[in-house]
Amino acid sequence: MLSGRVPAIPDTCVAQARDIMHARAGVAFAGLARMVLTNFDAAISRRDAALGDPPLGDPSLGDPALGVPPLGDPRPRERLWARGTHALGDEELLALVLGTGVRNHSARSVAAELVRACGGVGAVARASPRELAQVTGVGPERATRITAAFELGRRAVEAHQHREQLGQAEDVYRVVAPRLAGLQQEVFLSIGLDIRNGLLDVVEVARGTVHGVEVHPREVFRPLIRMAAAGAVVVHNHPSGDPTPSAEDVALTRRLREAGELLGIPIVDHVVIGEAGFVSIAEWIGTGG
Repeated sequence: MLSGRVPAIPDTCVAQARDIMHARAGVAFAGLARMVLTNFDAAISRRDAALGDPPLGDPSLGDPALGVPPLGDPRPRERLWARGTHALGDEELLALVLGTGVRNHSARSVAAELVRACGGVGAVARASPRELAQVTGVGPERATRITAAFELGRRAVEAHQHREQLGQAEDVYRVVAPRLAGLQQEVFLSIGLDIRNGLLDVVEVARGTVHGVEVHPREVFRPLIRMAAAGAVVVHNHPSGDPTPSAEDVALTRRLREAGELLGIPIVDHVVIGEAGFVSIAEWIGTGG
């Protein structure tokens, strides 16, 4: 006679079944992980190919962590960050401006063809966007980007070669008076100069109230150090309209001059600007010229 009870399964059989299930699940998960990683690596390789970069893991890149230098030609972006723009050739810099390549043409190969077709990087800089767009792989968008990049370079060079000279307090007043006109609070400016008293930049370092402005030498010299200034002029306004320096203005000028001597950035003058005129503190205290 058959019993209605199901025979008990030995514990060893249960354990073996569980192990088999876990093993199969592990194999399935490992297979899924391999598939995901394979697809990810393929996507990275396609991206690097479009950018003209060697694939990740390329031994030519070396191993910076182990001090192994690159054997071949590492990616331009990484080399620019590590060594600066001077470490890249013309075609590599141009490839970075292009950003990406096109089908069957990496950014480097498009840049090389562009330089060849124009007759050198100088000719690329002079070419019109329409001419650049005709080169394979460039097109209107990249041609616009290249033209804009070269124009920025031209403007930077022009600004460097034609810096305004601030040889006298009148020159300083002419440059900054429009910026300070009509203000109802005191504003303190730091003006960097090159070795020939050429204007590097004008930086606002403090803004106060109608009664005064608190200035710390650290804030005055920080932008001057950043712009590698050879000298400086400081300026502030008097909202009252009277540019006559106060005793505090003169004392601050002396403090800034002492700090400038220590830092190697002499304060050439401190100009106070009023409603319709200015006063040079260097001349006011008899140390001008």
